[in-house]
Amino acid sequence: MSQDTICAIATAPGGAIGIIRVSGPEAITVTDRIFIPATGPRLTERRPYTLTFGQIISTEKEVIDEVLVSLFRAPHSYTGENSVEISCHGSSYILQQVMQLLIQNGCRAAGPGEYTQRAFLNGKMDLSQAEAVADLIASTSAATHRMAMNQMRGGFSRELSQLRDQLLHLTSLMELELDFSDHEDLEFANRSELASLVSHIECAIVNLTNTFSTGNALKNGVPVAIVGETNAGKSTLLNALLNEERSIVSDIHGTTRDVIEDTLCLEGITFRFIDTAGIRQTADAIENMGIKRSFQKLEQASIVLWVIDATQANEQYSQLTTDILPRCIEKHLILVLNKVDLVPSGSPLPIFDNLPKDVDIIPISAMRKDGIITLQQKLVSFVSLPNFSQNDIVVSNVRHYEALLHALTAIRRVQRGLALGNACDLVSQDLRECLHYLGAIVGGTIDANEVLSNIFNHFCIGK
Repeated sequence: MSQDTICAIATAPGGAIGIIRVSGPEAITVTDRIFIPATGPRLTERRPYTLTFGQIISTEKEVIDEVLVSLFRAPHSYTGENSVEISCHGSSYILQQVMQLLIQNGCRAAGPGEYTQRAFLNGKMDLSQAEAVADLIASTSAATHRMAMNQMRGGFSRELSQLRDQLLHLTSLMELELDFSDHEDLEFANRSELASLVSHIECAIVNLTNTFSTGNALKNGVPVAIVGETNAGKSTLLNALLNEERSIVSDIHGTTRDVIEDTLCLEGITFRFIDTAGIRQTADAIENMGIKRSFQKLEQASIVLWVIDATQANEQYSQLTTDILPRCIEKHLILVLNKVDLVPSGSPLPIFDNLPKDVDIIPISAMRKDGIITLQQKLVSFVSLPNFSQNDIVVSNVRHYEALLHALTAIRRVQRGLALGNACDLVSQDLRECLHYLGAIVGGTIDANEVLSNIFNHFCIGK
């Protein structure tokens, strides 16, 4: 770990208050060179967890600003190092002057994410907690905030730690039997008990992997593709859902030629709406590229809004049935009948041939925003995410999900190995592989010394 003392502006520009963070072995000493307290001893002589009012003084002995300095001594800080936070006025000039003074007195400018990196390297948090910091900063809803807070506070890490301890126990039993393999009748653990424990671990990993779809939906938004013919009102619908003029609307066919995306939070759930190019036969090469992208986005979506002009309902349905319905298998499909305000009053809803029974038909007028609330409610009902608290474990990181899948594959090989009566060394190797992937999530591995330590701590061998 580098022994440099680093500094950086920790607040966004334009605010009334700006904060500069300093971290490293010389953080307090360097800050003391440019800071004069209003009263009392110098900064180096003060106790941790204190606020000190004073002035930042330039090399020309001019007052740069009146500030508050927060003092933290290692290891009781975010980074685990000596740390100082300088709260000054938010002027970009003042902030840059203070940064310049710190660098002149022995600091260097911090790199991206270096504070959290130091916290990880100094054992203040594991890798999953470090990743949660970025998720917390990027949280856009109550659900994503709760999910990130749980991970940052170590909820996911504790769950993995319990699994790791159980796997370490299994590995130790296997290693013991390998060490005493010359004693054929010696068995340190009943195979049925081992199989039961492995089954419990496998179930726990499965439960964690199953939360990924929920976590991914919360973190990145539920993808909703808006498809249909040109001039059916797709862009108008997007504008109505977002309550802003996000897409250009006109009567000219092919106005939307590329994919337009935006997000909307409904009842704590983020939906990522994708306005696609209108689907039709055309000789325009650029428009055809947009239509191709429309089909790509349709296949990636979890929910599809098929917008049909109610004045041409049966015609538009029959023209696009073969293009849309086969691509909507195992997706939530809503047939949105737009422009119902142009249909004569009292007219029945059109009947669509070969329409799957689970497809919802919702009449709306995107221009007048009639039926939009009903459509939003239906979208929320499709997702039906659990109302979890900060204590619930939800996997949202793709890296974590991939590692869990690898760990699941390994633990299932252990299951098969125990069922088939495979040799201890084969089973032990699969256990180690499972441990490796679980350790990769939090940034740790298991070595032979830890296995040996566990053996001697829990088993008595020859006293």
